[in-house]
Amino acid sequence: MIDLKFLRDQPDVVRASQTARGEDPALVDVLLDADVTRRSAVATADGLRAEHKALGKQVGKASAEDRPALLAQAQELAAKVKEAEALQHSSDAALDAAHRAISNVIAPEVPPGGEDDFRLLDTVGEPRTFDFEPKDHLALGESLGLIDMERGAKVAGARFYFLTGYGAMLQLAMLQLAAQKAMANGFQMMIPPVLVRPEVMAGTGFLGAHADEVYKLADEDLYLVGTSEVPLAGYHSGEILDLSKGPRRYAGWSSCFRREAGSYGKDTRGIIRVHQFDKVEMFVYCRPEDADAEHRRLLDWEREMLTAIEVPYRVIDIAAGDLGSSAVRKFDCEAWVPTQERYRELTSTSNCTTFQARRLAIRYRDENGKPQMAATLNGTLATTRWLVAILENHQQADGSVRVPAALAPLVGTDVLRPPN
Repeated sequence: MIDLKFLRDQPDVVRASQTARGEDPALVDVLLDADVTRRSAVATADGLRAEHKALGKQVGKASAEDRPALLAQAQELAAKVKEAEALQHSSDAALDAAHRAISNVIAPEVPPGGEDDFRLLDTVGEPRTFDFEPKDHLALGESLGLIDMERGAKVAGARFYFLTGYGAMLQLAMLQLAAQKAMANGFQMMIPPVLVRPEVMAGTGFLGAHADEVYKLADEDLYLVGTSEVPLAGYHSGEILDLSKGPRRYAGWSSCFRREAGSYGKDTRGIIRVHQFDKVEMFVYCRPEDADAEHRRLLDWEREMLTAIEVPYRVIDIAAGDLGSSAVRKFDCEAWVPTQERYRELTSTSNCTTFQARRLAIRYRDENGKPQMAATLNGTLATTRWLVAILENHQQADGSVRVPAALAPLVGTDVLRPPN
């Protein structure tokens, strides 16, 4: 949730952010009205409670003749207190609903527009020119015994798969390399729960516009996570953190689940858009004034991993209309996919400032010992989709695939060849 003081002081900035996102700026006025109503209700209830308490003291000191009249006043005042408290509770609920309807306020640098209106920040490497007809990742994966979509669908349905043989080893190697790099850069490795309570899922902003992407257990009030960002954000919910020595960095290795609602017919071939995948996700808690610099660090660590897998990629600054509700700014790294002749997202890193922490009550103490809202950030360090870029960019004319040097020791071979 956004800072209400900021909203009161700069409502036009929030309206402009809503407009840039393609969301309703009128929601700002709904929130302002709800804020005024709630503050008035609190003041009224507080005043009546104080008056009732003072009258109670008078009753205790009153003479026998005066007490009946004072008791009648007290009963009448108690009824008013009850009504005022009911109004306060309803205004609290209205304020919370209006507050949650407003997305985070975008950073000034964010480009306007939608999915295709990103700003190109950098391009690294040149797309490879093949002297043979390249195969796509699924054709390679099947011929090399790495991916089995047919049996994945038989066992679990469409958009599920098996990674087999060296396909499994390649993913494990990639995730292990990410884990090693994370720890070398001061991250604490975590294997978190993949089921979370609704307040944690809502706290990270995933039960808003994209709630239809989330799997919910029918018989349990629990959700399957689409990223370990969610449990890592919930890890310190309701706590006051010690950030005196700098940011607290965690890296979560987990399976992730997404319904991919509304994506029917898109990327149905292979493992680009699937219902289950594995990922190493970076997550950071820091002071708000450190968030921009930390965001750049997350991007740099993502770039190091992409360099390690030796694929051409570009870095883009995501436009306002394509940001998630929690992010003020997001950078994506997209790798070149030869058979599609286009760049596809492999990593994403978002600065969420205090938006998630405000929902999850995550604070730190400033230099005066006063609790303040922390900032949170997240970024992908490796995920299953990377196999697409690795296989297609490193394929060879004989149908084999060269394993990037950084992964070869972990995979156990430097070339993937057909089994037997």
